[in-house]
Amino acid sequence: MNITVCIKRVPDTETRIRIADSGVDIDTTGVKYIISPYDEFAIEGALRAKEAAGDGVVKLLSFGPAATQETLRSGLAMGADQAVLLEGVPTMDGLATARVLAAELEGDDSPLVLFGIKAADDDQQQVGAMVATLLGRPCVTGVVSFEVGDGVVVCHREVDGGTEVVEARLPAVLTITKGAYEPRYASLKGIMAAKKKPLEVKPAADAQARLQVERLSEPPARPPGRIVGEGPDAVPELVRLLREEANVI
Repeated sequence: MNITVCIKRVPDTETRIRIADSGVDIDTTGVKYIISPYDEFAIEGALRAKEAAGDGVVKLLSFGPAATQETLRSGLAMGADQAVLLEGVPTMDGLATARVLAAELEGDDSPLVLFGIKAADDDQQQVGAMVATLLGRPCVTGVVSFEVGDGVVVCHREVDGGTEVVEARLPAVLTITKGAYEPRYASLKGIMAAKKKPLEVKPAADAQARLQVERLSEPPARPPGRIVGEGPDAVPELVRLLREEANVI
């Protein structure tokens, strides 16, 4: 079972983000980068599918700057077998990213391509589905677990009040969300082995971005709290404010 997992290098979710002087990007000084957490679910799902099949290759694919090699090594330390970096500068244009990845995946023989359901930095949920469309493959999104059968993949999705089961013919694209695949920790042996695993770096295909960031801004400051009174006598005024100013009732 050969599986390709597309991953993204993102700022650590615990990092304090500051806006750069340009106003259109973040200040990367001192920022630690990690694998997008949802992509870690996808890696874990791929590793378990390979283990269930008894053989196969899990390959990581990423589009980003040269420093993304460190991120890919982290995925190799988890247990992936090989990695490919499409070196370039990603933008906020999800379609441009999808075109870069699809150009590489057209020659890939993996019957299953996995994505995290979204990236932790821009919160978009479109690249996986766009890649599937560009490749002409079926796509199942929001998958919490899956099993690979004879020419098909059976996916489970959480819906209100139950679980939805979707079957797709291979080759297919899945986007994985939090569920059955709690990511494993990289062992010391895995970290050492990752240094020797193949990691190919090649230039990314040219895909013109048509989306441009004009400005980044901090969230507005939360207004200070107000005390409208004390005891039962304050209830009418509180209700009025909730209805007329906060618009919550």
